[in-house]
Amino acid sequence: MTAIPILRPPAFLTCAALLILSCPLPLMAQVNTEFQITKIEPSMPLTPAPSFNGTQKTTPTPKKWLEVEVTFTWKPRLPTEKFADDVAVNYYVLLNNKSAAVPQGTLLNGQVIHTSIPANQTDLRSVMYISPRTLERFFDGKIPTSKEMAIVDIGVTITRQGQVVAEKILKGTGSWWTGLQQTPGYLLNKNETPFAPLYWEYYEAVKKP
Repeated sequence: MTAIPILRPPAFLTCAALLILSCPLPLMAQVNTEFQITKIEPSMPLTPAPSFNGTQKTTPTPKKWLEVEVTFTWKPRLPTEKFADDVAVNYYVLLNNKSAAVPQGTLLNGQVIHTSIPANQTDLRSVMYISPRTLERFFDGKIPTSKEMAIVDIGVTITRQGQVVAEKILKGTGSWWTGLQQTPGYLLNKNETPFAPLYWEYYEAVKKP
């Protein structure tokens, strides 16, 4: 009986296959992606105090919020795609409130879903906020005076149709938030804050719940 030779793939193909299998899923999802996060910019604005006609109420001194602004781009491969819906921007904010109870700090997570994202623009923006009361809650009643005192790091991902299509970290490397306990419910989208009527055309539209 004639022995049937065993065909082996070239060595370079075997190495390439092992390299692909060893890649983390978020990294694989970003290969040839249409989305790209270009900037994460935290800041600490004061509560806005709009003027209006009518009975004026005595209000306390405006307090600082933690604002996280994200700039991203979308360049679709198909020229027929002009707008994108249900684009989710996911925020992971690691607070600098380390203690014996939370030695790495508290990780707050939140998501904002945008609609009518225009194609081929390099200055698309998303934003989420942490309120003064939440900062007081996680910093023993005192609001940090600067963003450097408030945060350890920030991670942001963009998902579309359940797939991660972009990822960026402010300081560190890798998807560090996946190994930490996440605390949802404290990050607010712009429409849930007193900043809602401001900069209407500066940020992308938020999908109604």
